[in-house]
Amino acid sequence: MKFWCIGDENTVRGFRLAGVAGDAVGSPEEARQALERAVMQRDFGVILVTEPLADGIRSQVDALQARRRPPLVVEIPGPDGPRPGRRSLRELAQEAVGISIK
Repeated sequence: MKFWCIGDENTVRGFRLAGVAGDAVGSPEEARQALERAVMQRDFGVILVTEPLADGIRSQVDALQARRRPPLVVEIPGPDGPRPGRRSLRELAQEAVGISIK
């Protein structure tokens, strides 16, 4: 199962360093197109989308999350960190893999 990241340039670059490819986008329209392309790829199991971009394409993200089948769309904090009341990237990763990251 492959991961794919859709986010700003710095977020995508950071994930590439960890072996996760992705699309760097700068607008909701680019994010919508990138998400559509990623969903069409049958080998992507998890698509990571930064919160600011996900907010710009909320109906599409919510629809994909509601269907509860791969690919799983997961919102991650953007460059400014998690939004109030949202879990941090560390907490999301710990939940996803079931181990503590220090």
